[in-house]
Amino acid sequence: MAKLRTAYYCQNCGTQYSQWHGQCKNCGAWNTLAEEIVEKTSAKTSPDKKKNHIINIIEVETNEEPRIKTISEELNRVLGGGIVLGSVILIGGEPGIGKSTLLLQLALKMKKKILYVSGEESASQIKMRADRLTDVQNPNCFLFTEVSVEKIIHEAKKMQPDLMIVDSIQTLHSQLLESSPGTVSQIRECSNELIKFAKETNTPIILVGHITKDGQIAGPKVLEHMVDVVLNFDGDRNHLFRLLRANKNRFGSTSEIGIYEMIAQGLKEIKNPSEILITKKFEELSGNAIAVTLEGNRPMLLEIQALVSTAVYGTPQRSCTGFDSRRLNMLLAVLEKRAGFQLGAKDVFLNITGGIKTDDPALDLAVIASILSSNEDMAVPEKFCFAGEIGLSGEIRPVPQIEARISEAEKLGYDKIFISNLNKIPKRKFAIKIEEVSKIEDFHERLF
Repeated sequence: MAKLRTAYYCQNCGTQYSQWHGQCKNCGAWNTLAEEIVEKTSAKTSPDKKKNHIINIIEVETNEEPRIKTISEELNRVLGGGIVLGSVILIGGEPGIGKSTLLLQLALKMKKKILYVSGEESASQIKMRADRLTDVQNPNCFLFTEVSVEKIIHEAKKMQPDLMIVDSIQTLHSQLLESSPGTVSQIRECSNELIKFAKETNTPIILVGHITKDGQIAGPKVLEHMVDVVLNFDGDRNHLFRLLRANKNRFGSTSEIGIYEMIAQGLKEIKNPSEILITKKFEELSGNAIAVTLEGNRPMLLEIQALVSTAVYGTPQRSCTGFDSRRLNMLLAVLEKRAGFQLGAKDVFLNITGGIKTDDPALDLAVIASILSSNEDMAVPEKFCFAGEIGLSGEIRPVPQIEARISEAEKLGYDKIFISNLNKIPKRKFAIKIEEVSKIEDFHERLF
């Protein structure tokens, strides 16, 4: 029988203890000690028969990794072309955002042998959700409601699926540890066993991970280093749109995103998000401006709404939805200091429609345009759009990939786009008029 030795490690500073303590004596943190396996094999280990040797990088032969194409083009885009055989993918997101829905749709519609392991729902609950999502019945989709990682791997070895989905990694536990499921040691041990199984059998595995209050995937940070791909599924549950981003991808770019819409039948792919995210207005209203943003390598247009009104209370309110409130305060300070607009005694409310959250600095110019429009109660022309970053001295700074932004605005029929005069504009002719501005004062004069 192989020896099994465990110890307790502080998750804050890494100090090792032979038994559990409430407080770490080294860093003083409370309740940070977690049990981890130190040794689970005997000291007598057989030498590795496979001998490695040093090789020049020029002599290394490269082969294209075989991939499994999923039924979702948006997911294929984010993964870099599909699921690589033997890879381990970790997907995280808020509760109820649609992680399980997306993966169940894949399991039901892909023509592959898929093992769907669930530690959170019973088989009847999954079947009810499957009936709601689609009428397609996949005879190659198998359910296994189990939380023991040893039993899961044992059944997976017998079944030999083409793809394995585990929902979720926080519910699994290993018999080698006495700690409860969801602890750092259990997540690390279960993940290790699943990754080892994936590499040995060349079976791709998708793990669902819970997230903490600050939006990080729960468990040890090393879990994100162990897997091949880390996906983040986010969006506002009160709105329809969901964004799928790759925070880490060993087999592709991390600059691609996938966009979905949550409907009664599950998640629907959005091919052209710009047309959906912009409100079709019948009359021009003040406080609205169109920003040409970039999510990864994908340009899209967002509608910025601002409302500026006289403060009723002593302290003016600053409220943002989908935009960084600290950046809004900075833009308001620049408007007051550099351009002379008196906004210190006024309430300012800002909203990005559609529940989209973005931190692209190119939104600054559209935010300024919507605030000035609401403050002066003058509507921005409907066919105007904006792409520029605002500096602290009031200058309008250039933004990357300007050609892709201009092309997207041109494709959607806009008449004029405001950009920085420092941007290098491509020599080819555009049907849209390009307005180059350098300062906020100059921008205000040309806009109104």
